[in-house]
Amino acid sequence: MTQESHVPQQTNVDKTPPPAKTPTEPRKISPILKLALELGPVILFFIAYIKLKDQSFTLNGRDYDGFILATAGFVPLILICTGILWKLTGKLSKMQIVTAVLITVFGGLSVWLNDDRFFKMKPTLIYLIFGGALGLGLLRGESWLQSVMGDVMPLKHEGWMIITRRLCAFFFALAVLNEVIWRTQTTDIWVYFKTFGLTAAIFVFFMTQSKVLNAYAIEDDDKPN
Repeated sequence: MTQESHVPQQTNVDKTPPPAKTPTEPRKISPILKLALELGPVILFFIAYIKLKDQSFTLNGRDYDGFILATAGFVPLILICTGILWKLTGKLSKMQIVTAVLITVFGGLSVWLNDDRFFKMKPTLIYLIFGGALGLGLLRGESWLQSVMGDVMPLKHEGWMIITRRLCAFFFALAVLNEVIWRTQTTDIWVYFKTFGLTAAIFVFFMTQSKVLNAYAIEDDDKPN
């Protein structure tokens, strides 16, 4: 009687590494909805201020004017809208995150200390941070604006550098202008300036860059396959 030898069967093991995960593309939403989520809180703050500016409210033994109450409503509203935007798109830009953080910090300080100066200084710090970040990139020979808006406006490197230099100077100018307005003018004028003036200034800035955008635009033939 012969003894059979049992040879273990070899199994084919797939040693092929799993495919690399591709980064999740941000989901696209309606431009109108995106604009409403970004500008809606600012418009509602303006409306609330206009309705409450001549009134005073006493809470826990402290008197608060309409500006502080409008600010108290603006802070959670901007956080809610930012959260909705993140939920719908799956992504937030660094600019959006920094803005939400500064609004929360300085808006919260204004409400907590019952001092509107903190909230009025907030645009100054936002524009200083954005201008400083763009300036730091320029010192390194880079356009950090391109990394944020490259998909929206396909430009050649030279075009991005020109736009970035101009936008860097523009942000610093807005920071100085905001300081002048809130320190020398009434709260009414500052609220109108913040709600409409700053938004219009940014819009006009990009409209005036049309020559650069056209001169350095990447045509379909220039895009890599």
